[in-house]
Amino acid sequence: MHWIEVLLMLFINQLSTGASIFKALNSSVRISIIEILNERNGMNMNALAEYLGISNGAVTMHIKKLEEAGLVQTVSNYAKNGIQKNCYLVENKILIEFGDVNKNNVYESDLKVGQYSNFKVTPTCGMATKEMIIGEFDNPQVFADPKHIDAGIIWFTTGFLEYRIPNYSEGRKVTEIQISFEIGSEAPYYNNDWPSDIHFSVNGVDIGFWQSPGDIGGIKYSGNPVWWPPHLNQYGFLKLLRINMEGSFIDGRKISDITIDKILHGREGEPFILRFSIDPDKENARGLTLYGKNFGRYDQGILARVITQS
Repeated sequence: MHWIEVLLMLFINQLSTGASIFKALNSSVRISIIEILNERNGMNMNALAEYLGISNGAVTMHIKKLEEAGLVQTVSNYAKNGIQKNCYLVENKILIEFGDVNKNNVYESDLKVGQYSNFKVTPTCGMATKEMIIGEFDNPQVFADPKHIDAGIIWFTTGFLEYRIPNYSEGRKVTEIQISFEIGSEAPYYNNDWPSDIHFSVNGVDIGFWQSPGDIGGIKYSGNPVWWPPHLNQYGFLKLLRINMEGSFIDGRKISDITIDKILHGREGEPFILRFSIDPDKENARGLTLYGKNFGRYDQGILARVITQS
């Protein structure tokens, strides 16, 4: 399996939500495991035990704690000597935010992934609530179904989804927008090695793209509904998009020089129009999947934060 070297980040915006991660990292052995997996882009569990000089049972216990914290993924592969379990890092960066000094200058909203205001999509495509598939697979007309607002997962190959983010700045100067979401590629059924360039725009201004390494599936993730099968999309990657006076950033990495003033020009006081898109004419047009509540690894929709000047 080919793994693409990209920046994958776990974003913790409340210390209480990171308790399992902090507990998992409170072990020199588990820290060594993370360092080894990061250095070698994954490793077989038997080889990992031998390298560390501990028993297979001990490695299994440590890997389980790292999996529960969402830091490591284990994939079973068939080999000549039977089934082998290979371990990979899910994320290679953790961002912890302790909160804003002045909450009065911050407005936060949590949009459902089904709460889009405009769309244009091509198959493969579809959506589901925590109870059922909405409509049928690969029919773009499903996206006009009123039940779309309750969707917890949405996927399509090319096209776009738009969301309206409230702007309650009330005459104060907006200095930054932060948007957090769980996202991945889209392949028929799933494909863990399926790089897709996902583009972002705000108020019609293209601010850059992020390359998703794949459409993760094959092993059922416990955070999804019981009826959701393992051969469909299981989870994505938590991304933090920030636009401020310095430019536009994904997980702290600058993706363009587009500033907050550029996207606000002529639209002060109006809602922000956020677009996720896959352009069929651009490189790596391999779809996108958005994960909301009841799907994926993070129980959230599209979290938006508008920060204004004091």
